[in-house]
Amino acid sequence: MNLHQFRFVQEAVRRNLNLTEAAKALHTSQPGVSKAIIELEEELGVEIFARHGKRLKRVTEPGQHVLKSIELIMREVGNLKRIGEQFSAQDSGTLSIATTHTQARYVLPLSVAKLRELYPKVSVSLHQGSPDQVAKMVMEETAEIGIATESLGDYPDLITLPCYEWQHVLVLPQAHPLAKKERITLEDIAGEPLVTYHPSFTGRTRIDSAFAQKKLQPHIALEAIDSDVIKTYVRLGLGIGIVAEMAVREDGSNNDLATRPLGTLFGQNLARVAFKRGAYLRNFVYRFAELLSPDRLDRNLIAKAMSGHGNDYEM
Repeated sequence: MNLHQFRFVQEAVRRNLNLTEAAKALHTSQPGVSKAIIELEEELGVEIFARHGKRLKRVTEPGQHVLKSIELIMREVGNLKRIGEQFSAQDSGTLSIATTHTQARYVLPLSVAKLRELYPKVSVSLHQGSPDQVAKMVMEETAEIGIATESLGDYPDLITLPCYEWQHVLVLPQAHPLAKKERITLEDIAGEPLVTYHPSFTGRTRIDSAFAQKKLQPHIALEAIDSDVIKTYVRLGLGIGIVAEMAVREDGSNNDLATRPLGTLFGQNLARVAFKRGAYLRNFVYRFAELLSPDRLDRNLIAKAMSGHGNDYEM
């Protein structure tokens, strides 16, 4: 047996048992993937996959145990590579970060810039996606660290730690009647066309929950994943907007919009950092996490969480 066979089995499962898609992802041929899996099954003496003709239909019971062992082996292979890089490359290499657009646009730039000052030989690779995609990228080791608000805590294969809290903010034209109100209610917001995030992004679940509890049906005029897009359509008059507070910090670009904090209506949101359980973290990964949240994250806390005490550090 060999690592190629293990990778082929893993990728077949990731691609919903579609060997053609697995072969494309691995830059090889479909017959080669099929042959390698069959050879591994013959060597182990068990069927990893049940088949209908040449098609894979499901993972068998012994196959589930094989997959768990392959996951452990491949994780440790990745750790060996990172250990080698840590001690041979003198803090050089690539830090791969998976995150959402809001985090990449408004939260990460300063921390990335500081990291590059501290580790000039380290390059940074940003992978943007939905919170679920962020979690998947960390689990599949496309990224070493993930940052998002939703979903990360739902995956047992991830160690997640609180990073920072934030609230939603109402954005609207300065001349809008609501801009003159001292206290804005959910009823006020529900009575206006609303421009806000897609349901899977940037705390949208809290917004929906707040309206549902009051039995209000907001009029969603437009949904987006990008805070800048939301502000653009508010400027064009499509409605009032709800964005993350990071998107309206004083940078000179929001002077034409009025803003109102909405924490009392929608509560506080918690952004989290995520690492793959059991992964070996290089020095600059720890340092980047510390730069993200100096008051909450440090190397010792992260190391304890990675060793199996992640639940000790909830907020």
